[in-house]
Amino acid sequence: MKIRVAHSPDADDAFMFYALAEGKIDTNGIEFEHVLSDIQTLNQRAISGEYEVSAISIHAYPYVAVRYALMSCGGSVGYKYGPIVVSKRPLKTLKGKVIAIPGMLTTAYLILKLFEKNFTPKVIPFDQIIDEVSKGNVEAGLVIHEGQLFYADKKLYKFIDLGEWWYEETKLPLPLGGNIVRRDLGKETMEKVSRYVRESIKYSLEHREEALNYAIQFARGLGKEKASKFVSMYVNKFTIDYGKEGRKAISILLSKGYEEGIITNKVEVDFV
Repeated sequence: MKIRVAHSPDADDAFMFYALAEGKIDTNGIEFEHVLSDIQTLNQRAISGEYEVSAISIHAYPYVAVRYALMSCGGSVGYKYGPIVVSKRPLKTLKGKVIAIPGMLTTAYLILKLFEKNFTPKVIPFDQIIDEVSKGNVEAGLVIHEGQLFYADKKLYKFIDLGEWWYEETKLPLPLGGNIVRRDLGKETMEKVSRYVRESIKYSLEHREEALNYAIQFARGLGKEKASKFVSMYVNKFTIDYGKEGRKAISILLSKGYEEGIITNKVEVDFV
């Protein structure tokens, strides 16, 4: 059996899937084929059910829940940190501003809308947002992935860390991304695939240096020290299992999004 696993070409995802990609664990005849794409594209392709397993923004899950269940492992969760809004000059408010965002279905956009409703989003590939802000083409930018670690190098100002804000509001971590598995595989295969993903995450955490050396090639010039920090931020205890706290955070985040009219589909999340 071949299972396509679609995920971002980022250091944290590469670290997470290292053991599966490099054959470090026994998958009992299941072949995992890795497909790399940016998160906005993955969100869109999940709507059509293209891949058996895919990374996805938590924001996008209500729109794919008919076809997919959410794995209880593989989550990218920020604890008192998350997407950051940056600007070229200090801002007093985001109200009415044009803000570059990495995609309409990203969790970063959802949490920004919960923080401030009145702004104009401009969709720009995530790896171009910092440059667009630096050039003055937008008034602010919503920064995800490794941009959270080097925006200051570009002399940009932080307006807010939305993970900090979310924690102040809820006392919960911020669930940004997860892995989904297609329902038509059947319960037994869904559980088996989820188990192998969890084993891959555990292997990388237990063989950190080895997995980090593999992941560094996806770090987009971060350097080993910053790549290691980035991986530590988003491959943590919640990645092995969301746990009670993480599951509660997902439920509250999606409920708030629905209540505020940002999410149009109400959903009860089921975990594998």
